Amino acid sequence: MSKLTRRSFVGQSLAAVGALSAAPGILRAQGANDKIGMAVVGCGGRGGSHIGGWLSDPRTHITAIVEVDEKISVQRAKQIEDKQGTRPTVYRDMREAFADKAVDAISTATPNHWHALCGVWAMQAGKDAYIEKPVCHNIAEGSALIAAARKYERICQVGTQSRSSKALHEAFAFLNSGGIGDVKFARGLCYKRRKSIGALGDYQIPAEVDFDLWSGPAQYTDPKLTRGRFHYDWHWQRAYGNGDLGNQGPHQTDIARWGLGIDAHPMTIMSYGGRLGYQAERKDPSYVDAGDTANTEVTIYDYGDKSIVFETRGLSVDNSADEELNKLFGSNKGNKIGVVFYGSDGYLVQRTYSNCIAYDKNLKVIKEFNGGGDHFGNFIDAVKSREVSDLNADVREGHLSAGMSHLGNISYYLGENNKVSVSEAREAVLGIRSLDDNGKTFDRTVQHLKDNNHDLAKYPMSLGPLLKFDPEKEIFPESREATALCSREYRGEYVCPKAADV
Repeated sequence: MSKLTRRSFVGQSLAAVGALSAAPGILRAQGANDKIGMAVVGCGGRGGSHIGGWLSDPRTHITAIVEVDEKISVQRAKQIEDKQGTRPTVYRDMREAFADKAVDAISTATPNHWHALCGVWAMQAGKDAYIEKPVCHNIAEGSALIAAARKYERICQVGTQSRSSKALHEAFAFLNSGGIGDVKFARGLCYKRRKSIGALGDYQIPAEVDFDLWSGPAQYTDPKLTRGRFHYDWHWQRAYGNGDLGNQGPHQTDIARWGLGIDAHPMTIMSYGGRLGYQAERKDPSYVDAGDTANTEVTIYDYGDKSIVFETRGLSVDNSADEELNKLFGSNKGNKIGVVFYGSDGYLVQRTYSNCIAYDKNLKVIKEFNGGGDHFGNFIDAVKSREVSDLNADVREGHLSAGMSHLGNISYYLGENNKVSVSEAREAVLGIRSLDDNGKTFDRTVQHLKDNNHDLAKYPMSLGPLLKFDPEKEIFPESREATALCSREYRGEYVCPKAADV
């Protein structure tokens, strides 16, 4: 679709949205054999899981797919046709799919910068929406999604699958009954190897990709690409992704909040770390990686009587440098992705989305919890019942959990140029209010960098400011600069509306 034609379509689609918004409880179109007509928006890696989920649910029928990469759309359309017997309509522009009367609901696995606007547009068009984590690219977008879901009376699920996990539900029932005593602190871990995405440069955009549509709400780079691999590596560029704090993090921060019973944004936030270690990895002291999000990051969240710490590590994680964590996760080798709840009488460890283990203070196993769940199926349950309360991961839960990632990154971004020595950073971290042993966490982070041959004297870490946040107004009352990062600058027809304007 040309830009001129696209602008015309925008006007038409907005007019249609206006008509729909007057009647938020519109009847469902429902596809073949009274099945719910699904459109999958963004059909790459994670989008394939969405397709598999809807193909395996007898209540759904994939009537449309949306993909800006023609190579992927051809492959996915054939996959769907081979499985369900009918070929979905293929769109490049999601707004065309939202105007399709055969579509009842959408699920989206686009890059992060598209999540919120995709959801808002879909719900304005009368569609229910399943949105991958993080549900938004910034704080303001999350509030807009909540407002849209409530105004248009749409079902909006977030792709935090653990919310449908049998193991997690049973583990938290045990925790809430006093199974490990009084619990006020949780630690989330993303010890996950992420190699360099290559040198910053000017690379060719794949010919089969509509880069204007792909860029959407983000800036249009005219058209230039600064990373070598087009798909997936956008995660590590802040214009599109949110680093692993905003990629893996929303799973673990969601679990941490859920287990602690926290239903609000934090009151203060502070991050330290950086994009570190790739000079040693590439054996080139002048090497500049194309990513601009942190690969090593520790964020401290204060909720008053409770707190959460999230640790991100992207370098080699063959040794966590912490004997207690090694025992709790059963190994000192390889990735550690999960959450540890610290109770007065023991620990509860979320090891996977379908496994949790409770320990006493001597690290002896008390109880183990197992079992997964059908998160896609839970969304369809709520679509059919029209009851938001049937959702395991309503959009508000997704906003609060994604918000933790955004708040942590705001502290990091504001302190990115505040390069400090190890001793200066440690002194500052020790002064931060937390229920964690801040010094111990800092020391093992430093040891992790040293284990990866990173020279902290030559390439020091960044120390973000301690930021006070107003959880109700969603602003930083003492920092206009931080508040500005709660939203972003949008392009022309791709503006995500504010909550008051949906």
